[in-house]
Order: sequence, then C-alpha cells, then structure tokens
Amino acid sequence: MEILVCVKRVPTVGGAITLTADRRAIDALASGFTISPHEECAVEEAIRLVERFGGSVTVVTLGPAAAEEQLRACLALGASGAVLIETEPGLEVGPIATAAALHSVAAEGNFDLVLLGNEASDTGDYQVGIRLAHLLGRPVATGIKALAVDDAAGWASASRAYRGVLETFALELPCVVTVKEGINLPRYPSLPGRLRAKRAAITRVPGPEPAAAAAADVRMASLRVPDAPKKQATVLGQGAEAVPALVNVLVELGVVS
Repeated sequence: MEILVCVKRVPTVGGAITLTADRRAIDALASGFTISPHEECAVEEAIRLVERFGGSVTVVTLGPAAAEEQLRACLALGASGAVLIETEPGLEVGPIATAAALHSVAAEGNFDLVLLGNEASDTGDYQVGIRLAHLLGRPVATGIKALAVDDAAGWASASRAYRGVLETFALELPCVVTVKEGINLPRYPSLPGRLRAKRAAITRVPGPEPAAAAAADVRMASLRVPDAPKKQATVLGQGAEAVPALVNVLVELGVVS
C-alpha cells in the first residue's frame, strides 16, 4: 500500500510568538517549529497501515528549506521517503496554491491513500484536503477519528462524530482522508530511526513563485500577535463582611437562587 501524508511546518503550540522587525514572519530564533497535532496522527496512521499491509509512506510539505527538519522528524518515525516543495522563506501560501502544489506530487505517484491533518494549527483553513481531492478527482472524507482499510477489496471505512452522531463513510481507493487528533496515539522516534533520518535523501522540487502564490488566493499584509487577555480580580471584602457580596456573585452566576 502506497500512502502519501501531507504535513506543514507550524510554530510550536504554546510557545511565545515573536515577530520579525517587518512584522511579516515569525522569528525562528525565538520560536520552535513542528507539525500540527492532527498531522502527527496522520503520519502515525499511515505507518500503522503500512506495517499491516506492507508498502511505503511518503511525506510531503510545502515550505522553506528549514521545513526539512519536520520531514526528517517524520522519517525518524518510520516514513520511507520525503518530498520538500521548496518556497522562499516567509512566503505565505494560501489553501488554493497549497493544494495545487501538493497535487503536483500526489498526481505523479501511484498512491492508494492520501492523508492530511484536518486543519493546520496556525491558519486553520480546513480547505487543503478537500481542494486536493477535487484536483485529484478522488473521494474525500474529513474530520475522521477512525479509519479502517481493506486493501484487497480496495475500500476504506472512515468514521467521525458530528453533533453527537457517528457518521461512517465507505470510500473507494484511491481516496483522500483528513484525520483529527485522537484517531491514534503517535509514537516517539527511536534512536535508529533518528540516525536513519539524518542520512536519508529528501527530494526537492520548486514551489510556486511569490507572484503566482499571491495571485492564487492570498497576499501577506502583516502579522500581529493578539493581546493577552486581561486578568482582573475584585476583592469582595474580608472575613464575614465578604459573605453578602459572595452570595450576590453566586446568585448572578446561577449557582444559588
């Protein structure tokens, strides 16, 4: 079974975000980078399927040369090959141009299954998987939390919970599936895997030109770090004197009546 997993280099969740002086990029010296949690689960799901049915896992990303770090992290987990669609540093590529670039790789390979995270943790577009499937002319299921594949029969069963209802889709292979965090528990890379990843060759292909990327769907104006939410504390009183004020607050909150 041949599987392609699309990943994205994103700032580390929970880390402090510092912008460059021109406010058009994240300062890489102050922020770490990783792949989105949904994509970590997509890589894990692909490796598990290949361990069961045989075949190989290829990871692909669209990003600057520094995104090689994220590809090697996926190789350390067990992916067999990696493709970097290289863009200029700081170039913001929207979902339309991203899907088109990924299509150039996905269409050339004989992939039975294309996996993506449901959305990137930085932009949250929720679009790339659907747009890629449309370009490939393949069925797609999104937001998936359980995936079963019958390689011999050429079908996949994908399930998700929606408003308290379990939905299950039958998709004919080849197909595209976007998965959500929680579909599995991603493994940690082994020491031999890390050493193998350091030596592994990464295929590099040119990405979209800045003008083409901007014309497709998005143009970077500037970035802004949102203001931290303000915290406010009100002193209700001291000792027994604070009891009436406390009761009033509990009534307002509906805790007591």
